Amino acid sequence: MSLPADGILRAASDDPTRLDAYLPAPTVQSHAANLATLPGGDLGCVWFGGTQEGIGDIFVWFSRLVPGDDTWSEPVRLSDDPTRSEQNPILFTTPTGDLWLLYTAQRAGNQDTAEVRRRISTDDGHTWDEPTTLVAASDTGGTFVRQPIVVLASGRWILPLFHCVSVPGHKWVGDRDTSAVLLSDDAGATWREIAVPNSVGAVHMNVQQLADGSLLALYRSRWADFIYESRSGDDGETWSAPEPTVLPNNNSSIQFVPLGGDSLALIFNNSSALDATARRLSLYDEIDDDGLAEGDEPVLVEQEPTDSDERTAFWGAPRAPMTVAISPDGGRTWPVTRNLEVGDGYCLSNNSRDGLNREFSYPSIHRDASGDLHLAYTYFRQAIKYVRVPESWVRG
Repeated sequence: MSLPADGILRAASDDPTRLDAYLPAPTVQSHAANLATLPGGDLGCVWFGGTQEGIGDIFVWFSRLVPGDDTWSEPVRLSDDPTRSEQNPILFTTPTGDLWLLYTAQRAGNQDTAEVRRRISTDDGHTWDEPTTLVAASDTGGTFVRQPIVVLASGRWILPLFHCVSVPGHKWVGDRDTSAVLLSDDAGATWREIAVPNSVGAVHMNVQQLADGSLLALYRSRWADFIYESRSGDDGETWSAPEPTVLPNNNSSIQFVPLGGDSLALIFNNSSALDATARRLSLYDEIDDDGLAEGDEPVLVEQEPTDSDERTAFWGAPRAPMTVAISPDGGRTWPVTRNLEVGDGYCLSNNSRDGLNREFSYPSIHRDASGDLHLAYTYFRQAIKYVRVPESWVRG
């Protein structure tokens, strides 16, 4: 499929309230977008791109959309370590106007070697300082991020993360990953970690503060069953154990934002392992530690029994449709849903060179001061698709 990856916003043919664009794609593969308002008011988007996830030519890319313009800027590369696959970038505008970039860096497909790196810009993302390591890998595994830093009403900063746990004698596949938050009460100068109890398999922790001051966290599930949730009533010092919501999850990323009052908007894949036709061995089963594996084919495995005592991460559940949902009650229920994209969501291969992948995934959702929703997500691992709609669009 040839995508019009020129960054130009176009009204949908059947809906003039919806604007779509495919961001310019300088690489074969593009994945894992995150949106944020930059200090100067532009809308920024970061993602990772290269040949294929886990390979050393995967770097972080950055584009911006100036308010009132109809075209995203040509992407610039913000990382350049050829010894590591640099993934899952996040933009964060600090209360004092600096712009942070956070991203992960791992050896090949081994997420248990990942560290979290940081770059800072003091001129709205036009120039950046040298990368530094914010969270290092350890003997027990690596550290990953996916969701942005949140500044609470108290002034505390919260950075959600998850630990990619090493299992001796085995390659990382995600079976033992756990979540935590880093808390900072001095504007990011120092951090301390708070573990989320009983969070094995609940990752990509996305935290937002609700109208009553409490915190809600939503999670991706390694088990590809449901979106999970937990809550904190003390600014992140303690958390309830993650529990399943009514919404499905396919072991792929989600993101949500407050809309005002008790209303929330969530973007996610409305699918789970129950929709799978086959199962992959792991996310990186097409590559080895030196690059592409011989044959360049994913490894499919038998479905595990539903009564298995030892749960294992489920890879390969369809990454489609791409859906937006609204909750009127702080995430207790999600009665309003509307699909952005529909398709078979085939993701049993990460191969973008041959156009094998057909997933819509890793979405980001951002609300601007006017109330419009800005959405970005992976389109077939070939480009990042951007959509802008009013909140009323979701409600139909």
